[in-house]
Amino acid sequence: MEGGFFSEAMVPVLALVGSLGVIGWVITTWLRVKHGYPLESSWGKAVYPKRDDETIERVKLLSQENAQLRAELGSVKDRLANVERIVTDGSLRLSDEIDALKRISN
Repeated sequence: MEGGFFSEAMVPVLALVGSLGVIGWVITTWLRVKHGYPLESSWGKAVYPKRDDETIERVKLLSQENAQLRAELGSVKDRLANVERIVTDGSLRLSDEIDALKRISN
């Protein structure tokens, strides 16, 4: 078994040590996130999201737009349900409902 410090027997040991280091880093990061601790940059400083006025205003606008789109989606779903009901119902029942609506409106 000739060779330097890194012989064939050392390769599995180094791979195991490297793998354990990566697994430990992943577990540490997961625990920090799970318990609400801030993540760190490569220099050890805490990484926080920006919280300036522009970002807060953007979040408010996006939240309002999201609410409007959800309301519009709800009305579209209702209209689609009516169209599906009309398409799948028998023609006799549909004509009876149309006649009933005509009688109500007159």
